Amino acid sequence: PGDAPQGARSSKGLSLPGCAGAGAAPTGVRDPPSVRLWSQYLNVPLHPKSLYVIRQYLHDGDCGCLEAFGQGESLLQDPTCVEELEDRLHFFVEECDYLQGFQVLCDLHNGFSGVGAKVTEMLHDEYSGKGILTWGLTPVTSDTGAGSFSPQDSQSSFYRVLNTALGIAHLARHSSLLCPLSLRGSLGIK
Repeated sequence: PGDAPQGARSSKGLSLPGCAGAGAAPTGVRDPPSVRLWSQYLNVPLHPKSLYVIRQYLHDGDCGCLEAFGQGESLLQDPTCVEELEDRLHFFVEECDYLQGFQVLCDLHNGFSGVGAKVTEMLHDEYSGKGILTWGLTPVTSDTGAGSFSPQDSQSSFYRVLNTALGIAHLARHSSLLCPLSLRGSLGIK
């Protein structure tokens, strides 16, 4: 009791159908160094096929951050990646008695907007008669209030705006309904 499940260990992953009910609340007080992955906060064990690990973008991966829309889109250009994702998706689709549609949750502000765009495109092409409800998520950005920004802050802000715009445009094209969500009225755009 109080320990996180051992089933999900990725730092960045795509959630597929079948992983409903995953909570994000920590199960106990932990020291910051002992918590390395978001999956350590899960209260519900996930089916092994419900996560797809993007190895390049683990915390200690080769490529660092998935920060641009194009990076996310290019991940799903690899035929082996697409085949693996389709196999996992078909596993859950075959378990359904009556598939009505899909819900897709993805970040808009980083490279996962590109991943989400390609996934919704794949779903739209393969399951054209089914509904696709897409939730575009953006974080609350902090206002420092100090009038000067470093060039890195400026570049990061530019990526965030560009990723959000590209994500909304591409996700809306292949979704039945796109609902952007943010705790800030500006979708994270300053």
